[in-house]
Amino acid sequence: MVKILSLGGSIVAPDGVDTAFLKKFKTLVEAYLAKDPERKLILVIGGGAPARVYQKAFREIEPNAPADVQDWIGITATRLNAQLVKSIFGDLCKDPVVTDPSADISFTGKTVVNLSNIVKVYSDDPKKNPDAKPLDKINWIDFQKIVGTEWVPGKNVPFDPIAAQKAKELALDVIVAGGKDIENIGNILEDRPYIGTLICP
Repeated sequence: MVKILSLGGSIVAPDGVDTAFLKKFKTLVEAYLAKDPERKLILVIGGGAPARVYQKAFREIEPNAPADVQDWIGITATRLNAQLVKSIFGDLCKDPVVTDPSADISFTGKTVVNLSNIVKVYSDDPKKNPDAKPLDKINWIDFQKIVGTEWVPGKNVPFDPIAAQKAKELALDVIVAGGKDIENIGNILEDRPYIGTLICP
């Protein structure tokens, strides 16, 4: 069974690189994989602070900054973070960082875990609505009503709208959980009770 861990850039590099977290994450992943040679993980890494800092700098210099150019700046930051995470695993991760979004990556199993600075999906934006409630489970249709259907560079949502649409089409289950809670990540990987939100068809 392959599990996909989407590690938000806000976890890898919330300001500078969070080396204390990465050490704990490395230990967790190594222990998880060592238990069964059939276990495999695909790691997807976000851009975090480096992406937002450079996008903001570009907007300050170029007020009418094109969205696609901002996206490429963010993509470059994700590749830098991805190369760092790949490197800390040494021989466990021999494959190069995948930079081609159309690359054919074949795997079985459909467990996607989205780890970020968001512990659960809320019924509304809790920063704007004090009555917003944390959710244990939500379907893709209702989730899209919360996050919308359009992507804006630097947008901070539990799971981006374009990915949400694709996940809906593929009928995927996605778990949204806090990325800093190492014990909780371990619970998710081992299929034990966890804190987070299940987004499903």
